[in-house]
Amino acid sequence: MTTNHTSQRWIYIIPVALLSIPALAMLFTNEVNWNAFDFLVAAVLLFGTVFIIDLLRRNIKNNRNFWIGTAIVLLLLFLLWAELAVGIFGTPLAGN
Repeated sequence: MTTNHTSQRWIYIIPVALLSIPALAMLFTNEVNWNAFDFLVAAVLLFGTVFIIDLLRRNIKNNRNFWIGTAIVLLLLFLLWAELAVGIFGTPLAGN
């Protein structure tokens, strides 16, 4: 038995849209200066997050548990992103 998940694939457009923001900003201003490694790290974080949320959606049937899991995944994404960006925790990930 196969199921059609094409209606759920829209979630994978979100990382593409988010990555296009700095790419477009680099065309219009010198304030945004990302290199290929920055885009690679952002893509891994964003697509990884979307993939994990998609796995949660497919495997967790209880709506409340799905939203709790999604909130935890998003919190971890934001904390890791903040650490990589400005080093809020002072770990070696921030380059300190």
